[in-house]
Amino acid sequence: MKEVKKDHILIFPFMAQGHTIPLLHLATFLSTHHHLQITIITTSGNAPFLRQYLPSSINLSIFPFPSSPLLPIGVESTDHLSSMDLHPIFVTTIAHLRPHLHQLLHSLHLSNSLPLCLISDFFLPWTLDVCRLFSVPRLVFHGMSTFSMFICKSIYTHLKPSSFTSSDELYHVPGGPPSLLLSRHQVPDIFLNSGDPNDPTTIILAEHNTSDINSWGIIVNSFSFIEREYTKLFESFFQNGTRAWLIGPLSLLSSPTLTDEGDCLRWLNDKEMNSVVYVAFGTQAHLTAEQLEEVANGLEAAECEYLWVVRDASWRPPERITTGERGKIVRWAPQREVLQHEAVGGFVSHCGWNSVLESMVAGVPVLTWPMIAEQAINEMMIVDEFGAGLRLRKVGADGVVKKEEIKNGVRELMVGEKGKRVRKKMEELGRMAMEAVEDGGSSHKSLSELIEELQRCRNREDDGLELESLHENHQECIKMS
Repeated sequence: MKEVKKDHILIFPFMAQGHTIPLLHLATFLSTHHHLQITIITTSGNAPFLRQYLPSSINLSIFPFPSSPLLPIGVESTDHLSSMDLHPIFVTTIAHLRPHLHQLLHSLHLSNSLPLCLISDFFLPWTLDVCRLFSVPRLVFHGMSTFSMFICKSIYTHLKPSSFTSSDELYHVPGGPPSLLLSRHQVPDIFLNSGDPNDPTTIILAEHNTSDINSWGIIVNSFSFIEREYTKLFESFFQNGTRAWLIGPLSLLSSPTLTDEGDCLRWLNDKEMNSVVYVAFGTQAHLTAEQLEEVANGLEAAECEYLWVVRDASWRPPERITTGERGKIVRWAPQREVLQHEAVGGFVSHCGWNSVLESMVAGVPVLTWPMIAEQAINEMMIVDEFGAGLRLRKVGADGVVKKEEIKNGVRELMVGEKGKRVRKKMEELGRMAMEAVEDGGSSHKSLSELIEELQRCRNREDDGLELESLHENHQECIKMS
């Protein structure tokens, strides 16, 4: 009997762990539960990391990382950039992967196996034009909530950097409910620094916005219960009826295969329920030695047991802390498993969206410490919209959060009355998250509807793409490289 060819989906993550890992969970679920053929596009330097997470049924299409005299040799992920000042250069450099994507789609067309769609990170806006050449729907992935994305789109569309003149004033977000207010420090830096039309950041923002609003759809790592009216508000920025498909939390769709290299879980096994505060600030934020010292002293002064991830290998904690028994400091931790351990009762977090969702799923309340990007907006959602976290408030004139503030915040989160209230709320959100991905849940239905709609779209398409025209476009694209 003739073997039935599986529907094929291409996934192209941005080269950063926070952007990549959610899509690996999605890829695994689509392969194992929906029995789709999945190919993930990556570069040679990132392939070993991906293979740690993925089943053998998922293919990798490996592109050579473009060379740039402005980037360190061998750095193929933003997690390894020496400074976030190199981020715009990194984004510009990977645009040179465009001819390789064109060649991949061209070869798939020749074998009559074009994919149902390409799921592409928003940092890869040029993928839209390549997809259009082959009539392949492009779905964009931001790795953010529709709440955050709506606010960012509204700021970009309706406000200018000069709109935010006062650090004390609260500004209404255009198009949002009257209660949706934010201060200048909650506006992502990328919007405050985008006044010069010739600035690389401004150019990148414009490219991303154009490709976004013209994409076939948006993959959202979130679920309908927590997004309320913001999904429709966010969709209003898009054209041609583009829909946001809420299919998360993606971390619940598959189990990671990484081992506990830091022995964190065994350490937690000896601790009492809700007695440990977990402290981690993601892969992008950089804390100075002075700030790390304040964190160390604040955690010790809080007199709570703690598990703290410090990625800076050059920093050495004070001797009295390294020899103490109250805390454990590690370079890496299996965050999802740590948060779900019964000993963990609080999370001091930078409020990256993946971390927010993982804490939500685990029912662990957050002491919020946003640092970059849209993290202050995520803080607004978790603290102001849902009352499931507490703010770490007082920042010194030198920009350093002091020991006393850290101590007080941790104590309140772990043993205070406010901490008890936000824990109860976060546990409720966690139950809603679990229900969303179960059979019949909102995210489960949304993902099934998405696949069905893509299949209908494919069946409606005219298969008669002009081979000669595609061949000419392909040759032109190769010349560009």
